[in-house]
Amino acid sequence: MEYPIIEEREFRYLETNGGEHTILLLHGLFGALSNFSGIMDHFGKKFNVVVPLLPIFELPLRKVSLAGLVDHVTDFVVAKGFDKVNVLGNSLGGHISLLYTLAHPEKVNSTTLTGSSGLFENAMGSSFPKRGDYNFIKERTEGTFYNPAVATKELIDEVYDIVNDRNKAIRVIATAKSAVRHNLSDKLGQIQTPTLLIWGREDSITPAFVGEKFHELIKDSELHFVEQCGHAPMMEHPAVFNEILENFLNRVT
Repeated sequence: MEYPIIEEREFRYLETNGGEHTILLLHGLFGALSNFSGIMDHFGKKFNVVVPLLPIFELPLRKVSLAGLVDHVTDFVVAKGFDKVNVLGNSLGGHISLLYTLAHPEKVNSTTLTGSSGLFENAMGSSFPKRGDYNFIKERTEGTFYNPAVATKELIDEVYDIVNDRNKAIRVIATAKSAVRHNLSDKLGQIQTPTLLIWGREDSITPAFVGEKFHELIKDSELHFVEQCGHAPMMEHPAVFNEILENFLNRVT
C-alpha cells in the first residue's frame, strides 16, 4: 500500500493512522522509505505506524549530527502529541532510537533495534563509496544483504544519487563520524525499556557479535537471529521479522 508523504511545519512523514498504540520507525543513513513497507503493510491497521523522514540532508551543516537528528525526533513526537511510542530503528535509525530512549525514557514504551549502530559498525567498508562508479555502488549496496537480489535498481540508484551529490555526501560523512563518536557501550546499562533485538546472522555491517553485545549490555532485552540474512531483516525476511516483532509488541503493549 502506498502512503503519501505528509508535510507539516518542518516535518515530513508517513502515517497509517491505525490503532491506538504508535510504532515510530527510524530509517538508516542510506535508508529509503520503502525499507519499511513490509512493516507498514503488516502493522498499519492494528497500530499507528509513523515514519518521520530524518533531515540528514536538510539540517544546517553545523547541526548535522546524531544529536541534531535526536532533537528532530524529540520535536516530532511532541508536535504529534504522542504519549508513548514503540520506537524501532534500523542501522543509524537504531542508534537514534537508543539515544532517544536514553534521553526520554518516559516517552518510550519499547525499543526495537535491527542492525543498529552504536557499538560497532562497518558501514563504509574500507573506503567511502566512489563517486561516479555505479558498479562500485551496486556492489556495496548488494553487500548490505545476504541475497544481493534484494538490492533493487531503485535502491541502488537512490544510494548512487546520494553519493554523487556533493552536499549530501558531506552530510553522510559528517553523520557517520558523529555515529562513531557516540559509542554507547557505557550507557546501555541505563536502559530500562523492554528492548527487542532482531539481527541478520550474516550482517556484514553490524555483525552478529554486535547484536550479542547489545543483548549483554541492555538488561531487559531479547535477541533473535534471522538466518541467511544481512543488515536489513525487515526487508530480506519480512514475514519472519514481522512475526518476531508482533509477538513482542503483543506482550509489551
